[in-house]
Amino acid sequence: MYWANFLHIYQPPNQMPDILDRIANESYRKIIQGLKENPKAKITLNINAGLTELLHKLGYKDIIHDLKTLAERGQIEFTESAKYHAFLPMIPKYEIERQIKLNNETNKKYFGKIYKPIGFFPPEMAYHPKIAEVAANLGYKWLIVDEIAYNGKVGQVSFEKVYTVKGAKNLKIFFREQKTSNLIIGAVIRSKKSLLEVLEKELHKNRYLLTAMDGETLGHHRPGLESLFFDICRSRVFEKITISEIEKYFPEAEAIEPISSTWSSSEQDIQNNTPYIQWAHPDNPIHNWQWKFTNLALRLVQEMDKKKPDYAIAREKLDQALHSCQYWWASAKPWWSLEMVESGAWKLLDVINSIKNLSEKTRNYAQDLYEKIIFKTFEWQRTGYVRKLSGGGTVWKKVPFKERTPPEWFNVIILEFSKEMQRAAQKQEYEKAIKWRDAIYKLKSGADVFDVIHVVDELNTLCRMPTVKTFAERKRFPSFAKKHFLPTENK
Repeated sequence: MYWANFLHIYQPPNQMPDILDRIANESYRKIIQGLKENPKAKITLNINAGLTELLHKLGYKDIIHDLKTLAERGQIEFTESAKYHAFLPMIPKYEIERQIKLNNETNKKYFGKIYKPIGFFPPEMAYHPKIAEVAANLGYKWLIVDEIAYNGKVGQVSFEKVYTVKGAKNLKIFFREQKTSNLIIGAVIRSKKSLLEVLEKELHKNRYLLTAMDGETLGHHRPGLESLFFDICRSRVFEKITISEIEKYFPEAEAIEPISSTWSSSEQDIQNNTPYIQWAHPDNPIHNWQWKFTNLALRLVQEMDKKKPDYAIAREKLDQALHSCQYWWASAKPWWSLEMVESGAWKLLDVINSIKNLSEKTRNYAQDLYEKIIFKTFEWQRTGYVRKLSGGGTVWKKVPFKERTPPEWFNVIILEFSKEMQRAAQKQEYEKAIKWRDAIYKLKSGADVFDVIHVVDELNTLCRMPTVKTFAERKRFPSFAKKHFLPTENK
């Protein structure tokens, strides 16, 4: 099996220095050190130029230097992106092109000639046909998106061939495999052995594995996860390749029409025609006002006389104000940050206030949008509406699992959790063992309804559930599991 791993690293332009310091030490430098110690390891890396600029400004020049060195050694393949991580489906094509060109210009400034990406990463893996059009017109050869962009469903992509986007100048499109990527991101897998067990049926096939995740997941969001990453890198089971190398081994190509989506989109989001639900939910008033505010700033700056001194100031402020974080943190289900929403709105207001000779009516309208966003944000926070949204789920998940399944099925699940707990403990994967142990307690008490990700669904990603007959035929059970069983007719 060939393994192409994609890492994306980014921080907003207003990131606090102390937080960046933690991320640099807990993640970026550890990734770099791991690559240095494993010369056969390869990654395809996206570093948004806004982060590159921030690293240089705040004194992390060693990170830039080391990434450049690893690229020169052939261990890192750079991709292109948008400099300040703008959410591209919601902005005009001219602005998409500008953000890409800014990214290229800035990264070339710091990385030099080695920065020559041929692939494109749309922030949040947000796909829209116009993004493919712009990327192809700028000469990029491929872009990476989530597998749900294939046809709105997971598990439909063949990883034995490559795909091209119809009508986009032979632009290739590569798909992130959700299951394996999410198992690593979620730290459900904590050892190379566990990963190989999950991939057991696929390991000897002539196919490629394309995983993709935020680089900050390794070491910062998930302490110690970088060790697993490089443990995999050292494995001889995988042949490590970059994304651009995939077509060398898999020349067969199929032309398709990908659908609008992101790497956060669910199949239900696609079916409901809300592919960008975390950034532009049609029923979220804060999102609606944010995009009205964004479009107002875009229009006003576009209409400015580029020769006037205030244009350069407003234009630079707008570039940074477009970062996607403000919309993400306004989604409230489950992501919420009053501070990030306010900061984003203030940046947009600052753009407009920096433009001279605007009418009083326009300035009042901008102020009104800012206040609407802030007042609604405080209202949601104060009234508990955010908690209600983030805690809400599908109705059936509000019924404890033990009340919506036959006792035999419930007991089968308890057996499976017990088995997973014991296996994890034997492998010294104690975090995972605790997960399964606590899940048993939750299921028996009915507290499983409070899980963000339902414990039964999570187990189902790791192993195939047995049949009820298996439980009925068993005569002996582990004592820990047995005391959590529900009573059945066949005692």
